[in-house]
Amino acid sequence: MILTHQRGRGNKIHLLLDDEYKITTDVDFWSEINIADKSDISEEEWENLVTEINGRKALNKAYDLLSRRAHSEKELRQKLLKCSDEESADNAIKRMLELGYLNDEQYAEDLFLHLLNNKHFSVLHIKQEMLRRGISRDIIDSILLENQTDEVSSIIEIINKKYLVKLNSGKDGRDKVFAALARKGFSYSDIKSAINSVSTEENNEF
Repeated sequence: MILTHQRGRGNKIHLLLDDEYKITTDVDFWSEINIADKSDISEEEWENLVTEINGRKALNKAYDLLSRRAHSEKELRQKLLKCSDEESADNAIKRMLELGYLNDEQYAEDLFLHLLNNKHFSVLHIKQEMLRRGISRDIIDSILLENQTDEVSSIIEIINKKYLVKLNSGKDGRDKVFAALARKGFSYSDIKSAINSVSTEENNEF
């Protein structure tokens, strides 16, 4: 089989076997493997080359995704599988773990604090979000045990920062505040207790 290449857009290199397009790689990889154009290669050599190309693509994608934001191991694997085969994705995951770029425990801790302090989510909502992102229940339980929170106090803080004026604007405002807090996953009883604690008008009492 005769291997040839064609330059594509940007740094892309298209590889052809016997003048039939097969796969795309990049200029850096093509220069590294040092295969002359119009080389005669065997089926085994071609399969090994494809494996290397797919592995490099998965690795580059992993670097790109993690440069944008942290991911859980499961979350990263799901994204890699959209553009690479399972073996390439698993090898890329393994490399990211070796380099310390993937750490579910640290990721979970950072995510918990972000959702609690910046997004002001309830513990229930945080747990659901962490599960959605592929963090194991054992890690989640450990994080929640180490970071126990007073939900009523959290709600009071949110109200004082964001909703105090609206809360005191009458029943319609109170209902909107209640709905906003419920969307964050707080329970009815905790919202009720918090609103009653910060209410300044008697008709705002539940």
